[in-house]
Amino acid sequence: MTTYTPFSVPLPAVTLAGPFATLEPLSAEHAGEAREAVADGDIWQQWTTDIPAPDSVQAEIARRLELKRQGSMLPFTVRDAAGRFAGMTSFMNIEPASLRLEIGSTWYRRDVRRTGLNTQAKLLLLGHAFDTLGCIAVELRTHFFNQASRAAIARLGAKQDGVLRNHRIARNGTLRDTVVFSILASEWPTVQAHLRWQLERPRD
Repeated sequence: MTTYTPFSVPLPAVTLAGPFATLEPLSAEHAGEAREAVADGDIWQQWTTDIPAPDSVQAEIARRLELKRQGSMLPFTVRDAAGRFAGMTSFMNIEPASLRLEIGSTWYRRDVRRTGLNTQAKLLLLGHAFDTLGCIAVELRTHFFNQASRAAIARLGAKQDGVLRNHRIARNGTLRDTVVFSILASEWPTVQAHLRWQLERPRD
């Protein structure tokens, strides 16, 4: 029988770097850069996401840092290849005894979408989750009506587990159905090869 050892929380802060993106520990000092990034294209107005408005960024960073202190989140600032603030992401809903966590609370400024940045960020996060932390599964979740997000998660190689109906109340007062995807430790080598191919293949 395999013996599983829970990881310790809070998870240590780390910096994860690749050619297309660098993930560094989120801090309160990033608020100014985050406000400028989230204003790019008014992306916080998307009703199927929880992207903070510019005047809510500081409170959102404080929320994430408090969850980090409690051990349930490890938040990151995402920077592009030029070192510019590109968005935020996190390990969240961390379950140390079950060796599971979720990658979520992710948003990017509009002008880095459809680049290699998100693929690179997910490759780094998944590699840390499986190869360093020893996770047996990593979840990704999104709003049922966020078709772009659902397609992007599927392109990573994650498989849909199901739909949590009336999972929570959305910020506009509607009831949100949440689509749950996951990647298992046994699937990670194939997913890793797929993500590396996506980053390395020639682009027009």
